[in-house]
Formats: sequence, structure tokens, C-alpha cells
Amino acid sequence: MATARRAAQDVAMPSFADFDRRHYRTVDVATGYDGWADTYENTVLDAMDLALLARLRRPDWARVRRAADLGCGTGRTGDWLRRQGTARVDGIDLSAGMLAWARERGVHASLTHGDVRETGWDGGAYDLVIASLIDEHLPALPPLYREARRLATPGGLFVLVSYHPQFMMVAGMPTHYTSDAGEPLAISTHLHRVSDHVSAGTASGWRLVELAESTIDDTWIDAKPKWAELRGHPFTMASVWVAGEPE
Repeated sequence: MATARRAAQDVAMPSFADFDRRHYRTVDVATGYDGWADTYENTVLDAMDLALLARLRRPDWARVRRAADLGCGTGRTGDWLRRQGTARVDGIDLSAGMLAWARERGVHASLTHGDVRETGWDGGAYDLVIASLIDEHLPALPPLYREARRLATPGGLFVLVSYHPQFMMVAGMPTHYTSDAGEPLAISTHLHRVSDHVSAGTASGWRLVELAESTIDDTWIDAKPKWAELRGHPFTMASVWVAGEPE
């Protein structure tokens, strides 16, 4: 019966394609971020991720001994963690272009070119696992949550910054960038509901202890005036999970 219910939920799960208003040509994740790497830092505002991390009550960043930075990109998150006092950060990313910028930044103790769902890193080695703005590129959430749980120490934390599903449905905007040729390109984008996160997290042995949201405000409207009609809508969210036993 439980299997049948889960199957019914999967069938009913909405696809981002149902809400996409841009209909840009879509490329895969590695191709997209390799193409975006050189301009990424110029197009991402701290308000969408770093400011949200700063609002969290947990973890105590300065007491983190070792952090796994999943989807580390150009090293923005790793750099922020180190500035908060996190002792060591290891990064992994699927894009060689983004990793090149992370290496130049020099804040990670190690960098791996690989998949966040199967890092190959030692299990139980990290008191913090963190991922920012990557889960919309995954067709399914459970592999991410399972790998994060495998990497975490007992009682360790997993912090995940995600695009809010309400924003994705209302704005109909995929993750995208502008190519060198001036073409807007979407990077493969998937819609995950809050309930999908809760289901994947609890099934993998995580307990949700905090959830914070950012909203479209003057900061964003000043940068993107066309977003005025989205004022007040949630934009990104940060969830904090503590490692327990799988359900």
C-alpha cells in the first residue's frame, strides 16, 4: 500500500516544463556551468544565498571542523564558510570551468571533479555538509540527501539552499545564463516541492530543524526592475537538517 501511495505521488509530481515561460534552448549541467563560469560571479547576488545562510541559527559556523561543499562552483560558499571561521572545506563540482575559478580562489582544502550524488569521499567524515543552488538540476532528490547523510558525522548537519518552488512556478524561470554568442541558455532545471525535500530528507536519516526563506524585495527589484510584479514572493529557502537514523 505504501509503495502504491508513493507511486501515485510520483505520477502527480509537477514538472518544471509545466511552468516554464522562457522556453530557452536547454543544455546539460556541465555544459551550462562551463559556459557560465567566467561571468557567474557577476550575475549572482549574495541576497539569494549567502545572506540567507547568515540568518540561520544553526550551525555555529566557527565551530565546524570540516565541511563538504557539494556543488562548490566558483567557491563562493566555501569562501563564505572560511570567512565565518570554518576550519576546512572540501569541494566537489561537475563543471571543470567552475572548479578552475574555485582553484584560483584557493579557499578549499581539496577540490574534486565529480557528481555530488556519488562523491567517493570517506563516509562519516564531515560535521557539516552544505549545498547551495544545485538541487534544481537533479531529476530526483533522494540521491543527494542519501549521499549527504553518508558523508555526515553522527549528529552532523546538512544545510541546503534551494530555489523556492513557489518562485519557480510563479516566475516560470529556469536557471539560465547568456552565452558568448548572446543566446540565453537554460541549464537543465527540475521542480522539487517542499514536501519532496521533507520526504527525501527524513527517509535518508535527516531531521529538519530549521527552515528560512528569502523574498523578492527592493534589493532584487533594484537589480531586476521587471521583477516588481513578484514583490513579496518567496525566492530561495535554506533548510537545516541534523543527522539521525533513516526511517
